[in-house]
Amino acid sequence: MDNKNSKDPKNQPHQINIELGEKEAEGIYSNLAIISHSPAEFIIDFTRIFPGVPKAKVHSRIIMTPQHTKLFYNALKENMNRYENDFGEIIAHQDSNNQGLGFQLPVPPKDEKIN
Repeated sequence: MDNKNSKDPKNQPHQINIELGEKEAEGIYSNLAIISHSPAEFIIDFTRIFPGVPKAKVHSRIIMTPQHTKLFYNALKENMNRYENDFGEIIAHQDSNNQGLGFQLPVPPKDEKIN
């Protein structure tokens, strides 16, 4: 018996051909993301900060609908879980003195003094 539905384009999975340009393939390093939202969209600004530099430039801005942001969040969470299953838990150090900006001074052991 011939199944005609298997050749029906409506039943075929959609494939998306994604092109990655040379510039985009290099990527952009970011160690700080600033997230804001309105009722209609989420805005994520990716920047990088360095110790002693009081100014940071936004290198990339991503604007998404709340629904796409939720899908992105779920995909990111799933990938974080996979990463931690493969490589161990990621420890995110946050220090309230520097607002968690990613640059913490090493804390010497209690018996060691700093000159």
